[in-house]
Amino acid sequence: MRLAERSEKLTARHLVKMKSKGRRIAMITAYDYPTAELVDEAGVDTVLVGDSAAMVVLGYPDTRFVGIEEMVTFCRAVTRGVRRALVVGDMPFMSYQVSAEEAVRNAGRLVREGGVDAVKLEGGKEYAEAIRAIARAGIPVMGHVGMTPQFFVTSTGYRLRGKSAEDAEAVVKDAEEVARAGAFSLVLEFAVSEVAEYLSSTLEIPVIGIGAGPKCDGQVLVLHDVIGLYERSPPFSKRYADVGSVVLSAVRSYVEEVKAGSFPGPEHTVSMDPKEWEEFLKRVGR
Repeated sequence: MRLAERSEKLTARHLVKMKSKGRRIAMITAYDYPTAELVDEAGVDTVLVGDSAAMVVLGYPDTRFVGIEEMVTFCRAVTRGVRRALVVGDMPFMSYQVSAEEAVRNAGRLVREGGVDAVKLEGGKEYAEAIRAIARAGIPVMGHVGMTPQFFVTSTGYRLRGKSAEDAEAVVKDAEEVARAGAFSLVLEFAVSEVAEYLSSTLEIPVIGIGAGPKCDGQVLVLHDVIGLYERSPPFSKRYADVGSVVLSAVRSYVEEVKAGSFPGPEHTVSMDPKEWEEFLKRVGR
């Protein structure tokens, strides 16, 4: 029996309780049905349907190029494969920036059409109104502060956050505002460990780090980085397997066997009964 079938379905409230009990939260991304089943069976607490799909699935240079329609499709596929973990859908670029009303509408689509349990959006105090509006609509919201990939062109860029006292204070204020706005948890990306430890110890909501050191309430990584399917992984990621080389080797072997005529073999082939074959030849005049 699968782990996911034995265990209670997790909710946003469960994650908050995990923090209060000192239990670490394991979160990972997934973008399709089969990998969603696998990560859920592996025992992760949270599955993030990340806008990182723009890069690791669709081949775009950054996360800004995936839209709400694509995210709904990814979410729908993942939620079909998850039975236990909390599923969080990323709100893509320009799905919540225009107005709080549009933010609620698009968050609602990820829940109603995509089937997710919660949504995540990037940004600090400037998006507190959107967080409040979504939460008021009854949709759990996960925040995302520190390095915010959707805004790398116009704001902080792909750089470590919190190195100076001034920048550390800015990250903390963003996180505090996100918590006050009603987020049930937040992702802290690529920030110094001191800021991560401070926020984890002072906020009541879970702080889930990615490139923010070991003192967070939990950790999140991109699945493709973890299993070695994406070559341009960030420096704070860790590769636990080299699935890319396994896939490459398998496909190369397949190509060689097709070219040599050794695949398919007898064990992969179904033949007619000889009498039926004779009857067939008579019918076609052979």
